Amino acid sequence: MNMDLHDSFPHYDAAGLALVGKAFHVAENALAQDLRDNGHPFLEHPWNVALIVSDEIGLQAECVAAVFLHETLRKHPETDLKGFHFPEEVLTMVEGLGKIATIKPKDTQLEAENYKKLIVQYSTDPRVTVLKIADRLEVMRNLDLFPKSSRERKVLETLMLYIPLAHQLGLYNIKSEMEDIYFRYAEPEQYRLITNKLKASEKDREKLMSEFIEPLKKTLSAAGIRYKLKIRTKTAYSIFKKMKAQKVPFEGVYDVFAIRFIIQCDEDHKTEQDLCWKVYSYVTEEYEPDTSRLRDWITNPKPNGYESLHITVRNKDNTYLEVQIRTQRMDDVAENGHAAHWSYKGIRHEETMDKWLQTVRFTLEHPQETKPEDLPQPPSREIFVFTPSGELRILGAGSSVLDFAFNIHTNIGLRCTGARVNGKAVPIKEKLKTGDVVEIMTGKNQKPSPDWVNYVVSSKARTKIRQVLHEMEYKKAAEGKELLSRRLKNWKLEFPDEMMSEYMKKLRYSSVNSFFAAIGEGTLDINAVKAYILEREAQAAEENKPVEAAPGPWKASSPGGSDDILVINARNLKGLEYKMAKCCNPVFGDDVFGFVTRTEGIKIHRITCPNAARLLELYPYRIQKVRWADTPSSGSFQATVRVTAAMEPSVINQIIDIVNTFKASLRSFNVNENARAGTYEITMKISVPTNNELDKVTSQIRLGKNILRVTRQ
Repeated sequence: MNMDLHDSFPHYDAAGLALVGKAFHVAENALAQDLRDNGHPFLEHPWNVALIVSDEIGLQAECVAAVFLHETLRKHPETDLKGFHFPEEVLTMVEGLGKIATIKPKDTQLEAENYKKLIVQYSTDPRVTVLKIADRLEVMRNLDLFPKSSRERKVLETLMLYIPLAHQLGLYNIKSEMEDIYFRYAEPEQYRLITNKLKASEKDREKLMSEFIEPLKKTLSAAGIRYKLKIRTKTAYSIFKKMKAQKVPFEGVYDVFAIRFIIQCDEDHKTEQDLCWKVYSYVTEEYEPDTSRLRDWITNPKPNGYESLHITVRNKDNTYLEVQIRTQRMDDVAENGHAAHWSYKGIRHEETMDKWLQTVRFTLEHPQETKPEDLPQPPSREIFVFTPSGELRILGAGSSVLDFAFNIHTNIGLRCTGARVNGKAVPIKEKLKTGDVVEIMTGKNQKPSPDWVNYVVSSKARTKIRQVLHEMEYKKAAEGKELLSRRLKNWKLEFPDEMMSEYMKKLRYSSVNSFFAAIGEGTLDINAVKAYILEREAQAAEENKPVEAAPGPWKASSPGGSDDILVINARNLKGLEYKMAKCCNPVFGDDVFGFVTRTEGIKIHRITCPNAARLLELYPYRIQKVRWADTPSSGSFQATVRVTAAMEPSVINQIIDIVNTFKASLRSFNVNENARAGTYEITMKISVPTNNELDKVTSQIRLGKNILRVTRQ
C-alpha cells in the first residue's frame, strides 16, 4: 500500500500536509507492532479511513489528522500528545471520537435515536459524526477480515445505527454502499439473484438507452446542447426493497435504472438551470411524462448540495424510464459529495461545506422524520438480541424469552422462570425484538409444562421440551403403573385391558402412558379406579354374568383358527414372549416374521431385515409366523432413518421440523459432514406408532429442498 502523503493527499496546502504528516508519524510509531486480523499492519485501517475522509467526503486536513490520532489513542491510550502542539480543534475531535468508541450497542438497545443522542452528547464538533461514519464504511469494506461472530455484530450495528445516520445526514453514496454490503451478508441468495440479473440485463439497458436518445439527437444538436449520456443503475439493495414493497419479481421493478443527461456548459448558475429545463422540455415533448414523479432539486437543492431534475417517461413500447438531467458540475457533486470541491476550488466550497456541516449539527440535535420504508429493515426471518455481556444471538422472528434461554443452553432453557429484558422483568412467553438485552432467570425446581411448546418457535427448543415432557411422562407412568399394580394386589381385584380401555375412554385419556402418569402424579385418584372396578363387578353380578379378563394383547389365534400364528400389537412390554429385533427395528404394519432364539424368546424381524435371508435359509424350523393385531395400540416403535443432503445449514432445521409435524418424536440426531462430497450424512432415531406414519415422515423429507437420499435402516 502506497502511504506517500503527497501522492495520497494532493489537495491540501503545505500547512495541511504538515499537520497530516505529523499526526501520521505519531500513529506510525505507536501502531508499528499492531496487526489486523489478516496479519496486515493495523495502520492500514486509519490510512483507509483518512482517504475516505479526504477524497470521498472532502473534509479538511484537521479531520484526517484527527483520524490518525484517534486510532493511536484507542490502541495505545498511554500515548502523550502534549509535546506535539496539535490544534485545539483536532484534539477536540479526537476526544469526541474516543468517547463515541466507548458506546456499546447494548447501552442503546440498538435504537438509532438513542445512539445519535449519545454522539451529540459526546461531540461538540459535527465533523466527529462524519468521521465515525467514514470509519464504519472502511470496516464494512473489509468485513472479511473479521471472525464470523464479530462480522455479524458489525453488520447489525451498521444496519441499525450507521445506515440511518448516513441517510439522515445526506451521505447518500456512503449509505448506499453500506446497504449493499449489509445486503450481501444478510441475504446472500437474494443478493446473488439481483446482481446476476443485473449483469444478464446489462445489454438490454444499453439498447434502451440508445433507442431513447435516437429521436432526440437532432433536436439537441440543433439547440447547440453538448451532453453525454450515462446509465445509473439502482443498487441491489434498493431493487430488493422495491421488490418487497411492491411484491413483484425483479422484472416488475420498472425503475431499475435511470438514463442520465450530463450537460457540458459554463458554471454559471442561471445558464445551468436554463439548459437543464430546456433538455427537460425536449424529453417531455418526445415522451409522455408522469408529472407526479417530477423531482425538482435544481430550484431547491438538497441540504447536502445535490442538484438534479428527475422525471419518469413512457416510451412507445409502454416501458417506463427514469430520466435525470444535470450539468457536469452537478454530477460531480452528486457523485463525490463535498469531495467535489477539489475540482471546484474557491469560496463556493467553503460556503457549501459550512452549510452542510450546520445541517449535520441540526439533524443530530433535531431528528427529522424519516419514512420507515426509506431505511433498511432487519431480515424478516430473524431478530438480533444480546446477552448482558454484549454477546450477539440470532433467533427466528417471533422468538420468546424461552427460545433465547434454549439458544444459550438446554439446561438453562429447562430451568427458565422468566427474564429481565432491558432491565424489566418479563415472563417466559414474552416475545423479543431486535436490540433487546436479555438476562435469563432460572429456578432449581422449575420443570417444563405442556404449555411451553406453545411459547417457542425454534425447533431446538420445541424438540427438547417435548423430549423432557415425554421422559417425565414415562417416569410418572412407571410409578403410576407400579402403584396401581400394588393396590390391585392388596384389594384382590383385577383390572383387565378391556375394562381399562373403557375407563380411559370415559376419562378421555389418549394413551396408556398418560393414564398411568396421571395416577403417578396424583391427578387421578387411585380410589376412583377401585370404585370403577367394583361398580363394573356389581353390574356383572347383577346380570349373573362374570366379568372375564380380556386375553393378553400379545397373543391370540388367527381368524382362521390357526394357533401357530403369533399375534402382536404395538407395545413391546417387559415379560412378553417376544421382542423387537434391534437390527431392523420393526414398526407396526411392517411385513414381519418371528425367530425363536435360545435365551431371549421370540424376536420379531422385518422381512427386509439384512439378516432375514440368512435366518430363513439356515433355521427354517425356528421361524414363527406372526401378524399384527387389527389395530395399533397406544405404544410406539423406534426406527432409524438415514438422510444424505447437500451441505446447507437450513437442511437440519428443515428435517427436524418435518419430523415434528407428524405423530413422531425425535430420539437422537447425529450429523456427519462429508466435505469431499459436499454433503451431510444424517442418522436419526424416531419413535412412531405405525409404519404409515413413518412413511409420511420419510416421504415428506424426500420432497425437501437439498435432500439427496432417504433410507430406513
